[in-house]
Amino acid sequence: QVQLIESGGGLVQTGGSLRLSCAASGRTVSNYHMGWFRQAPGKEREFVAAIISSGERTYYADSLKGRFTISRNNAQNTMYLQMNSLKPEDTAVYYCAARQTRLGITTPNYDYWGQGTQVTVSA
Repeated sequence: QVQLIESGGGLVQTGGSLRLSCAASGRTVSNYHMGWFRQAPGKEREFVAAIISSGERTYYADSLKGRFTISRNNAQNTMYLQMNSLKPEDTAVYYCAARQTRLGITTPNYDYWGQGTQVTVSA
């Protein structure tokens, strides 16, 4: 089992920044590929970014490239999502997730999920 806990969400004005963290515990987290997803009210959960277990390869939703940066620190079992130039449409609950297989890393088919952290961007 892998336990994931997100933190760092909150209320920010348009153009502001937030840094989300995902603390992982349980099995050797460095063996897992990890990702961030988000879900806005009334919408389906969507892919935000992903990073492979070594941290050497990252993936982003096309619409978020250049504003969001995913990273991880395997020594500290933590993954991050730096979000800059935030917009009201970024408002959502953000979830971190972990999976063992790399194939399909941008899809929601992850093995483990956190409970989410709310990000609200005011106009």
